[in-house]
Amino acid sequence: MATQRRRRTRAITPRRLVAVGALVLVGLLYYRPLTAFHGAHVRQAESAAAVRRLQDEQATLKRRLDASSSLTVLAREARALGYVRPGEHLFIVKNIPAWRAAHTARRGR
Repeated sequence: MATQRRRRTRAITPRRLVAVGALVLVGLLYYRPLTAFHGAHVRQAESAAAVRRLQDEQATLKRRLDASSSLTVLAREARALGYVRPGEHLFIVKNIPAWRAAHTARRGR
C-alpha cells in the first residue's frame, strides 16, 4: 500500500483545469466593474473636495459681502474712490513730501 501512495502523483485533472479556468473567468469578468467602481469612487471624492472648497469660498464671500454692505464701509470706500457728499468740496493736495521738506527747512532756520 505504501508504494501505491507514493506513485500517486497529483496530475492535472480536467476537473482542476475547469475550476482554475472558472476562477480566471470570474476574475476577468470582475476586473472592469471593479476598476470602474474605483474610478467612480475617486471622482466622487474629488468632487466632494471641490464642493467643500466652493462652500468655504462662498462662506468667505458672504462674510465679506456682509462686512462691506455696512454704511461706514461703503462711505469709506466711496471716499477712497474720490466721491464726496453733497455740499462738500474736494481738494486735491499734491507734492506733500516736498511741502514737508520745505516746511521743516523753514523751522530749522
